[in-house]
Amino acid sequence: MADHNDADSFVLYRYHPSLAAAAIFVVLFALTTGLHVFQTFRKRSWFMTPFIIGGLFEFIGYIGRIMSSNDRYALSPYIMQTLLLLLGPALYAASIYMILGRLILLTGGERYSFVRRTWLTKIFVGGDVISFLMQGAGGGIMSSGASGMKTGEKIIIGGLFVQILFFGLFFVTAIMFQMRGKEYLTSLGSSVPWRKHLFALYATSILILVRSVFRVIEYIQGNAGYLLRHEVFLYVFDAALMLAVMVILNVSHPGDIAILLKGQRKEQPQEFETLRDDSAERGVASMGDR
Repeated sequence: MADHNDADSFVLYRYHPSLAAAAIFVVLFALTTGLHVFQTFRKRSWFMTPFIIGGLFEFIGYIGRIMSSNDRYALSPYIMQTLLLLLGPALYAASIYMILGRLILLTGGERYSFVRRTWLTKIFVGGDVISFLMQGAGGGIMSSGASGMKTGEKIIIGGLFVQILFFGLFFVTAIMFQMRGKEYLTSLGSSVPWRKHLFALYATSILILVRSVFRVIEYIQGNAGYLLRHEVFLYVFDAALMLAVMVILNVSHPGDIAILLKGQRKEQPQEFETLRDDSAERGVASMGDR
């Protein structure tokens, strides 16, 4: 079995995984994911389903690290934590992309988005699917053994670059929407809480981008790299950031947008009926004048 200090050999862990750190994040991800499940069902915001699955990936991934703390040479828990912690944020991204489309619909400001709302979700979620599949394929190849390490790492790096590219474009799209529609959005006042949801998108996007850049550097350095030799970086630049993403959307839950949209749909038929009645009354009045 390769020595964990041997830079020329592939080893699962180059440190002893911390039981305490993994256990803390298992509990924290369980709490925030459980709250997301409750909020999603309560507000019937089913577009948050990928986000919840991402939370489950994080939760189970850190269970894998607990298992690895007992036996750092066991392959199954290593594969479990590697794949799930790698892929979880891609699932977060799918829901985050859908939030912006709903926010644009809620504000009625589609003319201020340089990407049509009907295409926005398709483009960004499509890119996210490509990123997810590439990272999953790369992780699968890596798990096949040391012979597939280099190939798997390259595919994962490619998938992470795709994720960074699309998230960067998404971030620019959100900022441009706010800048182009600044006066209009401000005129909506407090009736539409667009600010808190848009700023939540900014915050979560930045956190996932930072995490993705960290992961790219980690995989470029390779199995013997500095980042993979020090467990603390995983918790600072991945675990803590992804937990923050989940908590931010607990506090500013996108289900509120879904509720407001449903309210708008209910009001529209009533407004139509009122307009039709007013029109009928004017018609009767004009006939009487004759």
